[in-house]
Amino acid sequence: MSTLKIKKGDTVKVIAGKDNGKEGKVLAVDLKNGKVLVEGVNIVSKHTKPSAANQNGGIVQKEAYIDASNVMYVHKGKATRIGFKIEKDKKVRFAKSTGDVID
Repeated sequence: MSTLKIKKGDTVKVIAGKDNGKEGKVLAVDLKNGKVLVEGVNIVSKHTKPSAANQNGGIVQKEAYIDASNVMYVHKGKATRIGFKIEKDKKVRFAKSTGDVID
């Protein structure tokens, strides 16, 4: 897949799925599969065996990846689309709703 418009550390809002409306920080991005890991979103239960790291084992709650198409970047408290433009010989992201450069 080509470049994703969402990066690690961005604040995003979920626009589809069981966690619709929730906001969180992006913890990781999987470019190959086009998925993102968002803090506090898409919580799944994982059954683990006892091991050296986890003595008791049991059921562990953790975040799972969500498709990047189901999240939108949050800029100034509102969800917005992201575009790319060239500024001073550098490719930058900008918020389409306001035109502000993000990075």
